[in-house]
Amino acid sequence: MDVYIVIPCHNEATLITQTLDSLVTQTVLPKKIVVVNDHSTDNSEEVIYAFAKAYPFITLVNSNAKSQHLPGSKVIQAFQKGLDTLDENYDIICKFDADLIFPPDYIETIIEHFKEDSKVGMAGGFCYIKQQDKWVLENLTNKDHIRGALKAYRKACFKQINGLKAAMGWDTVDELQSKYYGWHIVTNERLAVKHLKPTGNTYTKAAKYKQGQAFYGMRYGFILTTIASLKLALRKKKIKFFFDYMSGYFRAKREQQPYLVTKEEGIFIRKLRWQGIISKITP
Repeated sequence: MDVYIVIPCHNEATLITQTLDSLVTQTVLPKKIVVVNDHSTDNSEEVIYAFAKAYPFITLVNSNAKSQHLPGSKVIQAFQKGLDTLDENYDIICKFDADLIFPPDYIETIIEHFKEDSKVGMAGGFCYIKQQDKWVLENLTNKDHIRGALKAYRKACFKQINGLKAAMGWDTVDELQSKYYGWHIVTNERLAVKHLKPTGNTYTKAAKYKQGQAFYGMRYGFILTTIASLKLALRKKKIKFFFDYMSGYFRAKREQQPYLVTKEEGIFIRKLRWQGIISKITP
């Protein structure tokens, strides 16, 4: 199976080298890697260009978009710019971050998952962060969720969900839509990926409002948004985030912002979320 990878990169000159080093030494190499230099002000372009010269399957794409780097929308816009340069001759498309170190058999193992079950639409490992000289699980989500930093999609699944939404919450919407269409999502605890820059280090107040807007966009409704906001704030150990998320939700509702999913998908998503909550509180 041919694997294509798109890596958005914004001011990651000190980290992208480690990411690309871990990808060019895989037991099974990707067919193509596109790194999108997303208006970096450091020497990211020079670092990526050096890899592109050394490895024919790596391509540098420059993006001069100057909009604010908010989580979600900006990174997916950069991903799309890279995707637009690729042909359709892939079996698996990956969106990876530029601050990761992958184990040597990551791609080989991901391919195995897709080969084993034709209904697997997405597959991935887990992010680990360094704390006091130890690499520990970056525990921000459930273990059945693939982090946005290391998404891998079967082509048919990626096409059916119509690609990735340029909005906060895109890495949850994609999984919910995949499940709506009957695809399976596989996570592999053995695939420990080192996350060099922990999630949330660059989040601004505006970005935190975006999370609540994402819950609105996924048609969670008030009660599910409240539960999800509280859960996420507690996981991040910052209860004030709860109020930011809820403010974002009410702002989106007041402004009648566009939804990220259809009405039918929204019904499915709410049912799925309630089933998950009930399963955790009943024996």
